[in-house]
Amino acid sequence: MCAKNRAFALPADFEERWKINAAPTELEVGTPETSLERTDNSIERYNVDAIVADGCFLDRSKIENALTLLERKKNLVLQGPPGTGKTWLAKRLGYALIGEKDPSRLLAVQFQPSLSYEDFVRGCRPNGSGGLQLADGVFLEAVASANDDPKRPYVLVIEEINRGNPAQILGELLTLLEADKRKESEALRLAYPRTLTERVYVPPNLYVVGTMNLADRSLALVDLALRRRFAFVTLKPNFETLWMQWCQALGAPDGLLERVSQAVVALNRSIEEDKSLGPQFGVGHSFLTPPDKLAGASLEVWKSWFSDVINTEIEPLLLEYWYDNKDRAKKQIARLNGSL
Repeated sequence: MCAKNRAFALPADFEERWKINAAPTELEVGTPETSLERTDNSIERYNVDAIVADGCFLDRSKIENALTLLERKKNLVLQGPPGTGKTWLAKRLGYALIGEKDPSRLLAVQFQPSLSYEDFVRGCRPNGSGGLQLADGVFLEAVASANDDPKRPYVLVIEEINRGNPAQILGELLTLLEADKRKESEALRLAYPRTLTERVYVPPNLYVVGTMNLADRSLALVDLALRRRFAFVTLKPNFETLWMQWCQALGAPDGLLERVSQAVVALNRSIEEDKSLGPQFGVGHSFLTPPDKLAGASLEVWKSWFSDVINTEIEPLLLEYWYDNKDRAKKQIARLNGSL
């Protein structure tokens, strides 16, 4: 039976945009992040050095290891607490694998509870005239693009990969994702074949990077079959040297940075020691990494910015964590504000 409900709709010109000037987006499949005309001079070379220069707070060796795992396993999941830069790093690892910041070869999508196999792989969809037609989803579009250009890598970033049901969404393609099955001889018949003889396989030049928020209590445990096919890298909150240096380069006052760092590290220690929470609920560095617009700002402006983040972003998070102990959450917020 063909699915009648759509979690999202692919635009009619999706294939052309994917091959020519598509770019990833976190919210809508097939919508360009930027408008980039493909010319030899328009593509920026990208590698591990570029990831470090962009502001990654991981040691270089850890970035290189993650990239090596992606190259070998073909499939990688970045997991960790909120605010640890999972999506940020996922896209940059993809560009580093590609070797250049080419948005025509990297696409980002987001899983959600209502997403189905028919949405992501292939299914029947309304044809606009009262009937249904068989249509490929974003995954098969990516497979086709990679097959058409076998000498260059393509990357699909799946955000919140455990927010949907990966085993149900991917279907038989979960098996085909394995690195040693990325060949035509392993091709399988899809649930919705176009012909009786059609067989599909995932090409070796299509890489998948997923992200997973370990603190979301509403998500189910990841299927063991998915875990076997992906390499997993855990990102942790990092308020140490690299974070400090990045903030100092923007002109953040040293004394203020020291106090904020110590307060957040103490907060994360309390979260980690709480039996109802644990390290997966820590507060990540992305929350408190200042934007470039603060460069050269006064001490009062810096304090105001940190205060806004603490009271509008971190406070709601802690009140959710300690929903049964509001006083404890408020004490932690007061300690953070006291560091300013």
